Amino acid sequence: MTAASPRLKSALLSLMLLGLVLAIWHLATLPTASGPAASMTPEEIEYAKMLGKDPGQGTAAGSGFPTLGQMGQTIAGHLAQPFYDNGPNDKGIGLQLAYSLGRVGLGYLIAAAVAIPLGFLIGMSPLVYRALDPFIQVLKPISPLAWMPLALYTIKDSSISGIFVIFICSIWPMLINTAFGVASVRRDWLNVARTLEVSPMRKAFEVILPAAAPTILTGMRISMGIAWLVIVAAEMLVGGTGIGYFVWNEWNNLSLTNVIFAILVIGVVGMLLDLMFARAQKAVTYVD
Repeated sequence: MTAASPRLKSALLSLMLLGLVLAIWHLATLPTASGPAASMTPEEIEYAKMLGKDPGQGTAAGSGFPTLGQMGQTIAGHLAQPFYDNGPNDKGIGLQLAYSLGRVGLGYLIAAAVAIPLGFLIGMSPLVYRALDPFIQVLKPISPLAWMPLALYTIKDSSISGIFVIFICSIWPMLINTAFGVASVRRDWLNVARTLEVSPMRKAFEVILPAAAPTILTGMRISMGIAWLVIVAAEMLVGGTGIGYFVWNEWNNLSLTNVIFAILVIGVVGMLLDLMFARAQKAVTYVD
């Protein structure tokens, strides 16, 4: 009970904060007794009509922001049919998430296949590190979205261009953390392996990899967070399918409830991805 007590307290505090946010949301979107049109300029009335609101009736304090009831209806509607497909601009949230996760997964796996072996090579060889470090330092700070125009021009496919952007943004944290983890392996362990005349391949898999695994997974965890952030922005630019395109399309349709719902979905999926890597990192971390 003593060990679980801090968890219980933190869970209760989280629920209280959530309740506070929902209460503020509810109070801020309470309908006014009289319509807000009297206090609005003609331009504001016209804009409200474009959003599908009637300024002559009581609304959420005239702001047009969705109420908790409207958000509940939107969430229930999306979760009831998450995988429907009614054409290019009308797909369920489950399908949109599948497109985004597919692009992220493919680009991420390609980045891991390049970054981890190269990170091993850099970490084990000071010569290779000095040779590649200038290139890494120049390419690492470049925004992933800055590569999008070049990718679209050369690849000429928006979906593959999105995968390339995920690759280019995922590779650097994994590469740097792998190199650091390999270079930080205790010299005593390497000396023992050398004394026992362990083959280089066996030394890499049985000595270096277990010791560097927590640091490597830290880089993979950071890369996944960046990849999930970038794919949303990339899909807003290239369009077609994906959760980012869904957000942009719903904004163009002036559907604020769908935009907020998509933002919540993006946050929940990002949290689950991070939690998955956190558990994997904990599983390979050895505590003395």
